[in-house]
Amino acid sequence: MTLKHLTAVLALFSCAGAVHAADAEYYNKGNPPGRPFSLAVRAGDMVLLSGQMGADDKGLVPGGFEAQSRKAMDNVADILKGMGLGMNDVVKCTVMLADMSKWADFNKIYAGYFKPGRLPARSAMGVNGLALGGEVEVECVAYAPANK
Repeated sequence: MTLKHLTAVLALFSCAGAVHAADAEYYNKGNPPGRPFSLAVRAGDMVLLSGQMGADDKGLVPGGFEAQSRKAMDNVADILKGMGLGMNDVVKCTVMLADMSKWADFNKIYAGYFKPGRLPARSAMGVNGLALGGEVEVECVAYAPANK
């Protein structure tokens, strides 16, 4: 590990220690009543988005995997936009797929939401069930300095 990397890691941990839940900002614009989670939470310079599915306020969008994938990514983009951020602020995503054989299909859709060369770090996993019987769920973390 270089000194530059060590400095970055120490800075991350020192910032993380300075953030308290009482200082967090909770974003819920457009979140239907009764959902037991916030759409996003800003904690210091990090914005954590709840998992987004291919659904709107009426439920899963029709059209299967491709339509749900696009809607999930659109939901991420909409939440970020509502917070004054964009897809370029995303630094990490976690993707959950009900069918891992559709991983390559999802990658084609996903990549179109980011500028080439600015893809976030990402994990993807197959799961045996998602809420509402959905086919895909995406959660993201964005870096957005509060003093920007």
